[in-house]
Amino acid sequence: MSDTTFLIIETLIKAAVIVLVFSALAGFATYVERKILAFMQRRLGPTIVGPKGLLQVAADGIKLFTKEDIIPQNANKFVYKIAPVITAATAFIAMAAVPFIPSFELFGHTINPIVADVNVGILFVLGAMAVGMYGPLLGGMSQNNKWGLLGAARTVIQFLSFEVITGLSLLAPLMIMGSLSLIDINNDQTGGISDWIIWSQPVAFILFLIAAFAETNRTPFDLLEHEAEIISGYATEYSGMRWGMFFIGEYANLFTVSFLASIVFLGGFNPIPVFGLFDIPGTLAILLKVAAFIFFFLWTRATWPHVRPDQLMWLCWKVLMPIAIINLLITGVVILAQG
Repeated sequence: MSDTTFLIIETLIKAAVIVLVFSALAGFATYVERKILAFMQRRLGPTIVGPKGLLQVAADGIKLFTKEDIIPQNANKFVYKIAPVITAATAFIAMAAVPFIPSFELFGHTINPIVADVNVGILFVLGAMAVGMYGPLLGGMSQNNKWGLLGAARTVIQFLSFEVITGLSLLAPLMIMGSLSLIDINNDQTGGISDWIIWSQPVAFILFLIAAFAETNRTPFDLLEHEAEIISGYATEYSGMRWGMFFIGEYANLFTVSFLASIVFLGGFNPIPVFGLFDIPGTLAILLKVAAFIFFFLWTRATWPHVRPDQLMWLCWKVLMPIAIINLLITGVVILAQG
């Protein structure tokens, strides 16, 4: 088998594995979320279907695939149908430039667990996630429902505003490392915990995490489908698997931002030395970091109330934006002084 043929087959297999694995993880994350929320709020969560309610994920999946697909009579049918596809597709496309685990050997070939190792990887990820905004935007506008339209309007103000914060928060560590490749960013932190970027950029890390809540439509920034105000927002008229594609894209983005935060700020998939006694392997290290971020997102949903749209915009433009710019200026001055 030629190297070109092997590369094509390898790339297709990687893409298929990413879609299958993270689709399954999105479903399982709903079970974990319900269990964590139930524990924190002194409830039981899923208990009936299977041991400890584990088969609830399968039951929900069967329901999504078999539920009637209803399209509103006066909706723009083409746009209505394509909107969930945009959300799911862009979420998985963004993962193409994310290195999930270290490279490994298989049948004499070195396998890099990344679909496309482009030199502007982080820019590609942010761009693909930004295009995902059009999913809820078009879905809310196309369904001929006032609640959907309100959800679509909130999509624009929330996503566009916090994409600015996300970009500015990442710009400062990128200035330090001098590369947009996520592989290079990971390799710049090989010296152990002391080399993690979070120590030199704690403000950027906090800004990125806050913006991640808005970018993934998580509580307290879930204005797109705020059930207490606009029923279900952009997803009000959706049912069955079309609704399921929205939620799969949302959870896929949750995993993507968790991997980004782990790679950029917390040393990525480099081994972690433990008191000089042994090293936590790179694969296990990054999975533990991602799991910690996922738990943090779920924990926040269990404890924080929703915010109003005006409060969210005030936080973005009058608090986070000035802090991000000041952090960027200070980083630039320090780099120039050291140079």
